[in-house]
Amino acid sequence: MNIRQCTVAVFVAVTSAVPAVSSATSQRHANDSEAGVIYQPDHFKSTTTRAEVVAGTEKARNDGTLVVGEREPVPAVKTAGAGKTRQQVIDEMRNQTPAERQAQMQLLAGS
Repeated sequence: MNIRQCTVAVFVAVTSAVPAVSSATSQRHANDSEAGVIYQPDHFKSTTTRAEVVAGTEKARNDGTLVVGEREPVPAVKTAGAGKTRQQVIDEMRNQTPAERQAQMQLLAGS
């Protein structure tokens, strides 16, 4: 074998071994079953303490970003103050100029 063939052989051996090494330390391992993976919880090493998790949960609950059952919770919208009353909105609509009304109609119609 010349040096080039040796280099290629070593490269192939190393690159084919890397996925096996990383797979052995992960939580999920490939499997030929219907599920396709096996979960190994003992392979998980957490660096977060229980107190940090509880504090993060309380913070999310207090600021309104904790939503049970959602993957990506939508942050709560904080209003700047009281909104308009129904009568204020009606009065604004009645006081619109024809140009303002036309612009609003075009905006709502999507043209």
